[in-house]
Amino acid sequence: MSKAVYLLTGISAAGKSTVAQELAESLPSAVHLRGDLFRKMVVTGRHEMSAEPTPEAIAQLRLRYRLAASCADEYFEAGFSVVYQDVILGPYLNEVLGMLRSRPLIVVVLAPDPAVVGERERGRAKSAYVGYTPEMMDAELRRNTQQFGLWLDSSRQTPAETAAEILSRGWREGQVP
Repeated sequence: MSKAVYLLTGISAAGKSTVAQELAESLPSAVHLRGDLFRKMVVTGRHEMSAEPTPEAIAQLRLRYRLAASCADEYFEAGFSVVYQDVILGPYLNEVLGMLRSRPLIVVVLAPDPAVVGERERGRAKSAYVGYTPEMMDAELRRNTQQFGLWLDSSRQTPAETAAEILSRGWREGQVP
């Protein structure tokens, strides 16, 4: 298997971080790039995304995506496969695809049932849902995110099973031009 950039997205608590780590650990010379780290680097003046984001929150979100895409390309050019995961929904997904230069690029959308996501969220130490619900984010994902790449309902899979499915189906069904 040759190197690639794997872009994993989905709503909060869909399992992106855990699956991305499993996937990266199964690839030779791989990087797990967590897009949320770029948000966390902003110590003061951070504007969080919400159901009704401010213009500054949107500007910071786009900055985060640009920084992560640049970082993914740099790692790829250095010889690594990159598993880049973040919440990238609606028209932002097309924007991020335009930012990523590296190919092959495999897009994976984790789309578990929102009830399962709600259950996962209740078991997490951190809360990803302030001002909106898993059902609201799921509706945004399914209504406003263009259907391309590999969409997986990982509701009844372990992270290892989801990573294995990405490896078996991603090159055929997830590659984007």
